[in-house]
Amino acid sequence: MKIRKSLLGILASMLSLAACGSNDDGKQPVAMQKDIVDTAVAAGTFNTLAAALTAADLVTTLKGAGPFTVFAPTDAAFAKLPAGTVDNLLKPENKATLQSILTYHVVAGKVLAADVVKLTKATTVQGKDVAISVSGSTVKVNDATVTATDVMASNGVIHVIDTVLMPPSAGAGGTGGAGGMGGTAGMGGMGGTAGTAALKDIVDTAVAAGTFKTLAAALTAADLVTTLKGAGPFTVFAPTDAAFAKLPAGTVDNLLKPENKVTLQSILTYHVVAGKVLAADVVKLTNATTVQGKDVAISVSGSTVKVNDATVTAVDVMASNGVIHVIDTVLTPK
Repeated sequence: MKIRKSLLGILASMLSLAACGSNDDGKQPVAMQKDIVDTAVAAGTFNTLAAALTAADLVTTLKGAGPFTVFAPTDAAFAKLPAGTVDNLLKPENKATLQSILTYHVVAGKVLAADVVKLTKATTVQGKDVAISVSGSTVKVNDATVTATDVMASNGVIHVIDTVLMPPSAGAGGTGGAGGMGGTAGMGGMGGTAGTAALKDIVDTAVAAGTFKTLAAALTAADLVTTLKGAGPFTVFAPTDAAFAKLPAGTVDNLLKPENKVTLQSILTYHVVAGKVLAADVVKLTNATTVQGKDVAISVSGSTVKVNDATVTAVDVMASNGVIHVIDTVLTPK
């Protein structure tokens, strides 16, 4: 896809990336490209971002299959924050806040500059939208100006920004109707609609149900527990233990091996959609883009709702950082 060079072009701040090697058209073959994290580190102007990703336990996630689109603040962007802000955010007790800020800079999928400028907003992995505006050759994401575009990585693309994006405070979420999904079904001890203050996060809610032991083990092996205990909000299509048991013998044990972490991350993030999508809204969709980057297909027939080939068996299980819909089959990205 040709890029609208009138937008911004590839600016001098990212020229150090050229040392990694390129084709005549200036783009590295995917096999030669580094992932998003290593690409940012190689540039030399994202040291604070790299430190923040490490402190937030998000390095493994952004080194995963993706694809991701990252609006990456430079060191100079972080330096514009009030004195002491970065040091405070890097403290372990502020990990959830830091995760919320960083995932607010990430959009699922690979969105090149030519497509960014056609948008007015984009939903981030954190769950909230960023506003996108174009005025002449200037593109803004919220109040941040894009200073370099289409920095290609093996698992997505980076657009450089001059200001750190701050997510708006989360508003109170309502409980929508279940539409054609048959109402809110209980999941073990998780039925009901407790107030947000009394709710557990998505991971603890699933563990408390007692029917997601394999999912919990997989999240641990994939280093995704901290992410799904973060601010979100997230929508998770959660396969039960019975769903995992339907996989061919040995599949789960194989996926849980350390050498298969990237594959496991890809599968698990394919079950997660950014934002809090209640059943009443799910049934209006024909597809949804997952955090993994690929879409899942959604179909409704009578009172049956399917996500790809999985049947939804319980809906609107509320958590403090999103919502869970239970499915009877593990989703596998294609």
